[in-house]
Amino acid sequence: MITLGIDTANQTLAIGVIEDDIVLGQIQINKQKNHSVSLMPAIDQLFSALGLAPTAIDRIAVSDGPGSYTGLRIGVTTAKTLAYTLGKELVGISSLQAIAANCRNVNGLIVPLFDARRKNVYAGVYRRQNGKLETVLEDVHISIEELLKQLSQFDEPILFVGTDTQKFTNEIKEVLHEAEINKVLEWDLPNGCTIATLGANREPVRDLTNFVPRYLKKVEAEEKWLETHTPGDERYVEKI
Repeated sequence: MITLGIDTANQTLAIGVIEDDIVLGQIQINKQKNHSVSLMPAIDQLFSALGLAPTAIDRIAVSDGPGSYTGLRIGVTTAKTLAYTLGKELVGISSLQAIAANCRNVNGLIVPLFDARRKNVYAGVYRRQNGKLETVLEDVHISIEELLKQLSQFDEPILFVGTDTQKFTNEIKEVLHEAEINKVLEWDLPNGCTIATLGANREPVRDLTNFVPRYLKKVEAEEKWLETHTPGDERYVEKI
């Protein structure tokens, strides 16, 4: 089975193609660019380099959140369009789990996180068990203070991973003195082949039309609008 992996959840653009357990090729760009402009040309470039026609793939795996609202929409919309047009299967992968999956041969808890501003983060907690990555705590939008409080209840090594972890080093070390901040640079970034590998082992989306990103948090404009409207008015926001 040939699987295309796509991640545009944050700054990094990552795509990769695998065939069963073999990496065929990948592109990873960690520079601020417009994913809407760069993604399709990058996919075309990769397929051209591999000598593959888009119809050759069997499945598309895409990071579906959390992350940047714009980045997630671009990745998910592109993946849905390709899946619909080519008649291929689609799988959504947690963008946090994709980072955690980079961390091989790690004992204890793996905590990928993204900065969500105002001392909040998007985070998940994972652990490798018998060679497989399992979820300990589901992905969530949470204050860094509350996250560290919950993690302090665990009696095992903890590794924080992701490019944004450096922003919270002081807070982490103040509460979790023994916790480690990842120093393997490539682990901090999404990898298209890792996403493809995760997607190759999941059940595909059943309802392609209604597949949407998992934002985990309302956009700021929507939150402000709801401050001055009754809870029942959310439908108006959805329509807009």
